[in-house]
Amino acid sequence: MTQTSGILLSLSVAMLVGLLLSRLAKKVSLPAVTAYLIAGILIGPFCLGAIGIDGIGVTVHQLEGFSIISDVALGFIAFAMGNEFRLAQLKKIGKQATVIGIVQAIFTTIVVDAILIILHLIIPHKLSLPAAIILGSVATATAPAATLMVIKQYKAKGPLTETLLPVVALDDAVGLIVFAISFGIAKSLNTGSVDIKSVVLEPLLEVVLSLALGAIMGLLFTICEQFFHSRSKRMAVSVTFVLMTVGFSLMSFEIGGVHIGFSSLLACMMLGTIFCNACDVSEELMDRADRWTAPILILFFVISGAELDLSVFADVAVIAIGVVYIISRSIGKYFGAGISARVTKCSPEIIKYLGITLLPQAGVALGMAIKAMELGSDGAIVRNITLFAVLVYEIVGPYLTKRALTAAGEIKTEGRVSARDEHIAKKKAESAAE
Repeated sequence: MTQTSGILLSLSVAMLVGLLLSRLAKKVSLPAVTAYLIAGILIGPFCLGAIGIDGIGVTVHQLEGFSIISDVALGFIAFAMGNEFRLAQLKKIGKQATVIGIVQAIFTTIVVDAILIILHLIIPHKLSLPAAIILGSVATATAPAATLMVIKQYKAKGPLTETLLPVVALDDAVGLIVFAISFGIAKSLNTGSVDIKSVVLEPLLEVVLSLALGAIMGLLFTICEQFFHSRSKRMAVSVTFVLMTVGFSLMSFEIGGVHIGFSSLLACMMLGTIFCNACDVSEELMDRADRWTAPILILFFVISGAELDLSVFADVAVIAIGVVYIISRSIGKYFGAGISARVTKCSPEIIKYLGITLLPQAGVALGMAIKAMELGSDGAIVRNITLFAVLVYEIVGPYLTKRALTAAGEIKTEGRVSARDEHIAKKKAESAAE
């Protein structure tokens, strides 16, 4: 079996297992995204992938080659979230979402930092001060992919959903800044010297340049869209600009000793924001892009499940610290969102349930953990605890998000029909008419 055929078989098996498990998940009222993640674990390096037979499971080596799928999927997810920043909608909830997005992220960092620093004083040989500080910033990140997937699957609609999406988007933007600052402080504690460049300048540049890149690409997308009229070509243009923005945002370089990098999430989110406000037919094009990306998103979640490192369960200290991290982060998210929602005079449903919907954590947090590896042993602790937390949050988080949206009355289970049954009924009606 050639390498290419092995990869294609692994990807197709991954998608098929995810789809089949999503049917079982529906029977027990679990979101499809949870089924995809479990499918990834089953076919990943710690289960079927350990057998080493091409086409049966996914090996560690193959996962490295699948990173492009994750990058592309996150780009489309961020692009779709940009659609939530339409000016008409921002006038209605913009102030509330901005305040909540910033306050709950910072509040979560403070809560997690405080609790983990106390834990550091109790067991300094297991959890260092730099690791505790970095974990506090990692706690800010929320998983936009899981949240968006649940909303789309159940067609959630209402004040909570309208507030949730921009809050998640802002949450990750704030999280990137908080992490960069915390990472700089942690490095300073290890080296004994403060580097203003890495603490302040580089994170600010990353945010500003990412937003600028997204804005430029959004304007170019709006201009280019006008030259095409067929549905297929217009959809192709949408896909082209998302891929192009992801490609540019993965570039990095140094100027005068200053590291210049981009966030693909922020860039693609700004791409969607500019496009949805500048183009009169943006809603139609974004809807077509959503349909095109459905298989990619399924693969993304299955691959994400396969990437979860089950070996972290072998270390009791990681589990213990991980449990404390999960509890403290959950407290921070729940009360941070609730307090800021109450201050901005949101509806009772938003105050009560928004914090629960912010619990899922994945890609952005893992990216932060990988960056933290530069700190050596401290970074390794951060990575392992983040992996443990992501494993728990990604399995439980989507279900809790669904429950919260249902309790808020924004998921209507009635009236959902099978597209297959609907098509068969239509064909029968056409045959009877003939």
